[in-house]
Amino acid sequence: MATFKDFRNDVKPNWCPGCGDFSVQAAIQRAAANVGLEPENLAVISGIGCSGRISGYINSYGFHGIHGRALPIAQGVKMGNRDLTVIASGGDGDGFAIGMGHTIHAIRRNVNVTYIVMDNQIYGLTKGQTSPRSATGFKTKSTPEGSIEQAIAPMEMALTAGATFVAQSFSTDLKDLTALIEAGIQHDGFSLINVFSPCVTYNKVNTYDWFKENLTKLSDMEGYDSSNRELAMQTLMKHNGLVTGLIYQNTERKSYQELLKGYSEKPLAQADLTLDQAHFDKLVQEFI
Repeated sequence: MATFKDFRNDVKPNWCPGCGDFSVQAAIQRAAANVGLEPENLAVISGIGCSGRISGYINSYGFHGIHGRALPIAQGVKMGNRDLTVIASGGDGDGFAIGMGHTIHAIRRNVNVTYIVMDNQIYGLTKGQTSPRSATGFKTKSTPEGSIEQAIAPMEMALTAGATFVAQSFSTDLKDLTALIEAGIQHDGFSLINVFSPCVTYNKVNTYDWFKENLTKLSDMEGYDSSNRELAMQTLMKHNGLVTGLIYQNTERKSYQELLKGYSEKPLAQADLTLDQAHFDKLVQEFI
């Protein structure tokens, strides 16, 4: 059986020292081992940005896609080989700006993919511009007088869109983050896990200390029920989205694959796609 060390490779991450993404990488590797995967059972699909590099730092199948397009690729991989565990990953700009349309539709479609967003409230790779998760008044190179826009609320958005697994964590809490990724992998449907992953270089507001002072653990809330969607929304609104843990899970709704008629139990990746000459000739005749 594989251990988390089997999911390591020889590629050294070039994230800034102290970046929260290091913990996300470690949590994925630990979670994959804990649920019994082997490296050949896992595919990590990423977008663009600092977080997008993560697919090259894990010993598994990997695909470094284009900006905002990790989810279409991840869904295609899952539909092509249902036996693979597929994790999509990216930053808040990748998933909640250019990729927001894909995020919304992946949520409502409920394909069995786990999507991990490394949320640092800024564009880090391009040297510090306002992202969709930056708070009103946030000053960056693109908003020197402070952002006049309101930050998007991804967890509330996911609940509204019909998500069946919504969770949030903090990169310093490796144990909690690993457990949530394990639960997301094991969930039959689309899993959205937002991770507060501070950018130590360009975001001097949403720092590790800031999150420690402002985050509330759902596990500390007496009577919290993650199967209660209404309670989940009320809790998020009460705490301005700054909660960690399993926010909501619906185990009754069927995944996209379960509802798709004619979806073969044998993965497309293993299907015999050869054509005999007669069939090939018939197809060619349709274009003549």
